[in-house]
Amino acid sequence: MGVMTSPETPLDEKAMVAAAEAALHDIATIRKEVAKVIFGQEQVVENTLIAVLSGGHALLVGVPGLAKTKLVNTLGTVLGLNANRIQFTPDLMPSDILGSEVMDQDESGRRSFRFVKGPVFAQLLMADEINRASPRTQSALLQSMQEYHITVAGQRYDLPAPFHVLATQNPLEQEGTYPLPEAQLDRFLLQVDVLYPDLAAERQILLETTGLSEAKAHGVIDASRLQEIQTLIRQMPVSDKVVDAILSLVRSARPGHGNTMTDRHVAWGPGPRAGQALMLCARARALYEGRLAPSLDDVHALAEPVLEHRMALTFAARAEGMSVRDVIAGLVKQARG
Repeated sequence: MGVMTSPETPLDEKAMVAAAEAALHDIATIRKEVAKVIFGQEQVVENTLIAVLSGGHALLVGVPGLAKTKLVNTLGTVLGLNANRIQFTPDLMPSDILGSEVMDQDESGRRSFRFVKGPVFAQLLMADEINRASPRTQSALLQSMQEYHITVAGQRYDLPAPFHVLATQNPLEQEGTYPLPEAQLDRFLLQVDVLYPDLAAERQILLETTGLSEAKAHGVIDASRLQEIQTLIRQMPVSDKVVDAILSLVRSARPGHGNTMTDRHVAWGPGPRAGQALMLCARARALYEGRLAPSLDDVHALAEPVLEHRMALTFAARAEGMSVRDVIAGLVKQARG
């Protein structure tokens, strides 16, 4: 394992640049490896990886069949994480996620309870079609995402580190779905919209995936290296200009803060967590794109995935056919001046 530094001991500039360059190299290799298996969808891969590199969870939203599950499996392999998958269904119970206590009997006939860990005990948890489970089951996942431990029968169990939830949600088939509560949506660092592939990518998918053999991705780093990169990202300096841009963007998305467009269209806006997410993700995006410091461009590019699930439109704006994305695009345009 390389040099693991805690956020309390800042690296000197030379060591910081050396560590960042090593991370750039690893991230470039990760991108190459993922691209062997996932065609097109560069934006989706980028945003999902940014969420993981920033130490957070991501919500992938898109119609079925766009390789969301395949992407998560591939990331597990490439990042060297121990991964589990849960298919969310209406009858899924909290214990199906967390685990449960079973009765054991020893040779002398004495009985005792033993905790059997559920699939949440993984470094990368894929929560497939998360909006199909009941609110009670969704909230069981919520505690683990927020607190990195679970409590069963009064006993605390810590989750492995790192711990990332990548959840998928289908927007179309609203039958049999329970919308995620705002508090749960806010736990996701980013919302990643997965759209249909473009023509060239779809042609490649047809040719590459219908033959006898399919390309496979290989491991590039392991969990401890991922944690080193996550620590490094938290140490990257952010200029005052970028911090101010983050604050003004997040605050402009809140009604009652002097932005006429927002006051007219937005029912409630993003809380401080949105600013924290932009601050972390802007650094991760800079590294992902081969730079050592985040720029205003990173903030503007991440506005949609960070803000989209943290704000809601008024009834009137929805009736006019507006979307949250339209509002965010307008705010970014104003910020760019």
